[in-house]
Amino acid sequence: MPHELTTILERDGLIRLPSLLSASQLRGMQEAFQTRLQRMAWNDVPGFERTEMFRHMIQDVLVLDQGFLDVALHPLVKQVLHEYLGPHFQLVEAKGWRSLPTKKDFHGWHGDAWYDQSIHRDIPREIKLAIYLTDVTSGSFAYIKGSHGKQHPRLIPDRELTGVSEESIVHMTGPAGSAFMFDTSGIHRQSTPVLEARQAIFLNYHDPAVPLQREDIEYYRYHPLLLNAAFLGNLTREDERILGFGDKRNYQHGFVRRRRHPALEAMNRSFVEMTMQVNHAMYYPRRALSKMRAALGLV
Repeated sequence: MPHELTTILERDGLIRLPSLLSASQLRGMQEAFQTRLQRMAWNDVPGFERTEMFRHMIQDVLVLDQGFLDVALHPLVKQVLHEYLGPHFQLVEAKGWRSLPTKKDFHGWHGDAWYDQSIHRDIPREIKLAIYLTDVTSGSFAYIKGSHGKQHPRLIPDRELTGVSEESIVHMTGPAGSAFMFDTSGIHRQSTPVLEARQAIFLNYHDPAVPLQREDIEYYRYHPLLLNAAFLGNLTREDERILGFGDKRNYQHGFVRRRRHPALEAMNRSFVEMTMQVNHAMYYPRRALSKMRAALGLV
């Protein structure tokens, strides 16, 4: 089975996987993911990031539920990755998002740029494992079969695809729990319209020895994985290698991300500090009142 899947992946750049999750694993992943979608991350409240109009992004999903880690290290997944990427691949990114309903074409055709193309004449391989956490009947992932490994990844304008037949475009619809793997150099997109909110996770695997493009270094996109100690029992030495244990090649000491909205950040900080000052000012009067009520037997 793994070898047959790898053969299809070599030919098409995309494979649909058999079920990787039990019903209880999927339910746990859905529940944990949903808790982060309830609100935007802010101050001490974990949640989603909002950096664009139509997606709510959740970083570092491996900390949320055991199922995310289990599927990342699933034996079938590891075997296909070994055959397709070679022995030095690692899981370098684990995130997901909710795509919001829209008819706007906000995520056009592209290949995923990630390596420094100025020093690479070849096209290093990268694989993403995608898993739907909701049923997807619209706004599905779309991929042009056989387009992988042909050119350095970039945005692809529609005019360059006029000769592409509909038969060569795969639309990955499916129920919650559907999983597939694809070579990210292939031409792909999220199709439109998105008629219902779509939740999905994407786990990214490549060789961390490949030099990264400047944009991803400055954003610290491929930072060492954030993991939950509660989920790390019974790992093999190979699992630890795939998760990057002890690998500091892409670690940046004291990294600080560039502030995108400094005025809004300052306003939010001022509001929090003002609220804390009010609460502090009210603490002692409330405490004295509570003691007085106790002394009078009113509580």
